[in-house]
Amino acid sequence: MSQILTAGQAGELHKSMVAYLSSIGATQSSTTLREELEIGDGFDETTRKKYEGLLEKKWTGIARLQRKILDLEARLASLQAELDSTPSAARAKQNKNPENWLPGSLSTYTLESHRDAITCIAFHPVFTSVASGSEDCTIKIWDWELGELEQTLKGHTRAVSGLDFGGQKGQTLLASCSGDLTIKIWDPSKDYANTRTLHGHDHSVSAVHFLTPTSNLLVSASRDASLRVWDVTTGFCVKTIQANDWLRTVSPSIDGKWLVSGGRDQAVTVWDASTAEPKAALLGHENDIQCCVFAPPSSYKYMATLAGHKAPPPADSTAEFIATGSRDKTIKLWESRGRLIKTLTGHDNWVRGLVFHPGGKYLISVSDDKTMRCWDLSQEARCVKTVDSAHERFVTCIRWAPLPNNEAAAASETNGSVAKTPAKPTFQCAIATGSADSCVRVFK
Repeated sequence: MSQILTAGQAGELHKSMVAYLSSIGATQSSTTLREELEIGDGFDETTRKKYEGLLEKKWTGIARLQRKILDLEARLASLQAELDSTPSAARAKQNKNPENWLPGSLSTYTLESHRDAITCIAFHPVFTSVASGSEDCTIKIWDWELGELEQTLKGHTRAVSGLDFGGQKGQTLLASCSGDLTIKIWDPSKDYANTRTLHGHDHSVSAVHFLTPTSNLLVSASRDASLRVWDVTTGFCVKTIQANDWLRTVSPSIDGKWLVSGGRDQAVTVWDASTAEPKAALLGHENDIQCCVFAPPSSYKYMATLAGHKAPPPADSTAEFIATGSRDKTIKLWESRGRLIKTLTGHDNWVRGLVFHPGGKYLISVSDDKTMRCWDLSQEARCVKTVDSAHERFVTCIRWAPLPNNEAAAASETNGSVAKTPAKPTFQCAIATGSADSCVRVFK
C-alpha cells in the first residue's frame, strides 16, 4: 500500500477505515485496527465525525465514474463507427458545404441550471444568446457561443410553455407564455425587464410566435381553443381566431401572412392571418398534434419532387408545404391545401419538435424517444442520421440558430418579394435542443 499511496493519503485512508468501523458498530474491530495502525489519541470523537462517511462517498464516487467512463466509451465507439462509414472525400465536402451540415452525435455545450424540464427555446436574432423556458417557471438566457449562463428571468407563476424573439428593427423583444394564462414581453435592451403582460386567454397559453422576425405582431395558441394576435407595442389583442379544441402549437409562414396550428382534435389547420379564416384542414394524424411548421422556399424543389410535381412553386410563395409531428409517433409532410405527401416513421415516442434545415435539403425532428433524427428530403425523406441519446430524457423542443445578421437578411427583401438565393449560404450551422432532463444542448 505504501508503494501506491503517499504517507498522507495512507493516513487519510486509515482514519476513514476506523471511522467507518465505528459508524457500523464494529467497536472491537475499530479498536484493534487503531492499535495495529498506531492511530493515537489525537483521533478523538470530533475527528472521527469528520471522517465518518468519507469511505462510502469515495466508493460510490468510483462507481459513478465507472458508469461515466462506460457511457463515454460507448459514445466514442458510435462516433468512430460513424466516422469510419463516411468516406474521407465525403467528409471533407460536407465540412465545406453548410447546406450538407447535420448535427453531430455529441453536443458542443450542455447548459445546466434549470431545476425542471425544459419546454421551449428561442435564439436572439442578432446576439449569441439563446433563451430557455422551463416547468420551474423561469426563463434563462445563455451565451450559446461560450456555453455560459447570463441571466435568469422570473415572473411567471406556472410553467413557461413558449418563447420567441421578435419585434421591430432595432427593438428586439422576447415574448413568453405560460400556464398562468399570461403572455409576458421582456426587453433585452433594458436588462430583460418585463415591460408588458398580456391578458386575454381563458386557459393555459401553449405557444407564442412573432408573425415575422421584425414584426410587432405576435400570435398565441391556447388551451381555450383560440389563437390570438397581439400588438406588442400597445399590448392589445387585435384578432381572435376560434378553433375547436385545445391548440398546442402555432407557426406563421415566413412572411406572416399564413398560420398553421394543431392540437388535441388531431387536425392541422391553415389560417389566413389577415382575415382569420381557415383555408385548409390537414387530416390524418391519429393523436394530438405536438408541432407544425411551414417549409421554407429553399426546400420547395425537394418537396415538389416528393409531391410528384414537375416544377417547384415560385420562391415568393411562402406557404406551399407543411410538416407536422404528433403523439402518434409520426411526421407527416403535406401540401398546404390539404393533400398528404408522405408519412415519416421511425420515432418510438411522441414527436415533439421539427425544424427545416435552412439549406432546404433536410428536416430535423426530436422526440420523447430521446433521439434527434435527420430526414433527407432529396432521398424521398429517408432518415439518414439518428443522434441516439441526444438527451438523457424526453427531447421536448428544437430551434435552429438565426441568420448571422438578421438585418442584412431583411435588407435582401424588396417590395415584399424575397430576393434570389445567394450563391453561398449565409445561415449558421447551430441547433439547440431542450429536454425533460433540465438541460439545453447546443450542437454546432
